[in-house]
Amino acid sequence: MSGTLILVRHGQSEWNLKNLFTGWRDPGLTEKGHEEAKEAGRKLKARGMKADIAFTSDLSRAQVTNDHILHELGQDGLKTIRDQALNERDYGELSGLNKDDARKKWGEEQVHVWRRSYDTPPPGGESLKDTGARVWPYFLHDILPHVLRGETVLVAAHGNSLRALVMALDGLSGDEIVRTEIGTGVPIIYRLNADSTVASKEILEG
Repeated sequence: MSGTLILVRHGQSEWNLKNLFTGWRDPGLTEKGHEEAKEAGRKLKARGMKADIAFTSDLSRAQVTNDHILHELGQDGLKTIRDQALNERDYGELSGLNKDDARKKWGEEQVHVWRRSYDTPPPGGESLKDTGARVWPYFLHDILPHVLRGETVLVAAHGNSLRALVMALDGLSGDEIVRTEIGTGVPIIYRLNADSTVASKEILEG
């Protein structure tokens, strides 16, 4: 057995609540989102978990989520590395639009393809495949070595950047990962073997 990798999607954001495409835009958390982040920390604390290092994106909703979790763990000030490689998928021209308005502009079928296909990007944006192309190298070079040294690593990021990691860790296909939901503020705990394969996975729901 090697180390532990904890993945947490940020708590509900103001734009999640308003049904807007967010991407690289930077809205804050809702009151519910702050509470979801704190609850993630409490769940991890109840398991007796402590992080050795944290990674988060360049967007404040993930950073604040990370701060809440670390506070609940009694680890304020833990070394945290921020990098836009962990940012949410860039939705390009869809960013900031209400999902219903986008459907009126481009048609329901086209918007569904952009949202739920693996490799079709929206105008000016990224597909999930594109997101993975920046997330995976960062994970392999910067995050995984800490886990393989036996450390517990916290990654607070976004639905699609975490989907890219889950896809690789769980060995999912493109079709499978686009159907995989990652809840806001729900810790996913991977314990990895020394060869980086997954020894166990646990989702702390409820």
